[in-house]
Amino acid sequence: MTAALAARLGGIRWTSPRTVGIGGIVLGALAFWLALPPLASRTAVLPLAIGIVAIFAGIWAWTRDERRVGGGAVAAGLLGIVFGVLATRSSTAHLDTVVVWSALGAATLRYATPLTFAAIGGLYCERSGVVNVALEGMLLTGAFFGIWGAVWAHGWAGSAAWVVGLALGALAGMALAAIHAVWSIHLKVDQIISGTAINFLALGITGYLFIDKYGDTGTPGNVPDYGIPDVHIGFLSHWYFIGPIIGQLNLMIWLSIALLVFTYVLVFRTPFGLRLRAVGEHPRAADTVGISVYKVRYAAVIASGAIAAMGGAYLSLGFVHSFNENMTAGQGFIGLAALVFGKWRPFPTWGATLLFGFSSALADRLPNAYGNQWGTLFQALPYFLTLVAVAGVIGRSIAPAASGRPYEKQ
Repeated sequence: MTAALAARLGGIRWTSPRTVGIGGIVLGALAFWLALPPLASRTAVLPLAIGIVAIFAGIWAWTRDERRVGGGAVAAGLLGIVFGVLATRSSTAHLDTVVVWSALGAATLRYATPLTFAAIGGLYCERSGVVNVALEGMLLTGAFFGIWGAVWAHGWAGSAAWVVGLALGALAGMALAAIHAVWSIHLKVDQIISGTAINFLALGITGYLFIDKYGDTGTPGNVPDYGIPDVHIGFLSHWYFIGPIIGQLNLMIWLSIALLVFTYVLVFRTPFGLRLRAVGEHPRAADTVGISVYKVRYAAVIASGAIAAMGGAYLSLGFVHSFNENMTAGQGFIGLAALVFGKWRPFPTWGATLLFGFSSALADRLPNAYGNQWGTLFQALPYFLTLVAVAGVIGRSIAPAASGRPYEKQ
């Protein structure tokens, strides 16, 4: 085994542009990590020096046509310098790894989870050739009907009422997705217009029902008693840094990770996944070999509604434990941006949701250490990264070829 590993390492071209670019990404992360405990470097020279080396490595890789890893190294170097310098200037109390950084990691996963459900729902839809900008409305609908179903079922289902709420939220998302599917696939309405109409429809329906059911009092205060439970992993609780992050996570966070694995296997390793991708890339050719384009697209769009709505149910039942009008506040659109950022693949998309979730988690904590301006800045980071993704700075994102194009059977 050792000989095989040595042969593998010996076969790597250590001076290749790709290897240098990956090394730049690692150095960018190192620039930030040096300022954290247990190393806790208190000088800004180290993150500056290492970050600059990472940037030069990225530029070198970029100029030799390795633009994806080159751009990543440049971004990692810049972020490493910014975070590293900020970390060296903060007080020791703000750098307590177990208390602060573990909490930040756990918060990142919590913020990323609704984005993950929205993005993976969008992946199914867009891989089939249907653009889904209605993810925001599906998230919002899932959030309302999830908590409404749990409140309704609490009297007879007890602490398991969240199961009813999750199922009802998913069904509501499927209903919205079915409307989007009919408009987009059979009526051939412009898919962007259809999705936008769904978003406004969801906002109106949930707003009206919220006022009708709960009025000015809001949702009940005992929702945490029958909300989606956390999963406790006792043996991890004493692990340094890792234990506080993953030792007690909501069940939906673990389900989102399982969804990633399931989606990768289904879309890229099964006959159905091949049909799904064929319909999204070349529906005419798929139809010619006997694949029903309409059936595959209907299944994909309706599945996307159920998955995205489960992310909304997590928001109201597992995260906030309440519902407010328009509580998703654009998270469906950020999930769609993460899908573009991840090039319509599950794990890169998850990486993008983690990045966006980290910016939201950091924005909650920066005002206490550096003032409100830093929190405002990082709240805007997901939208800035969206522009970066759409502009193709870190690798050009190319959508499925037939995405957004209605199919006319001949």
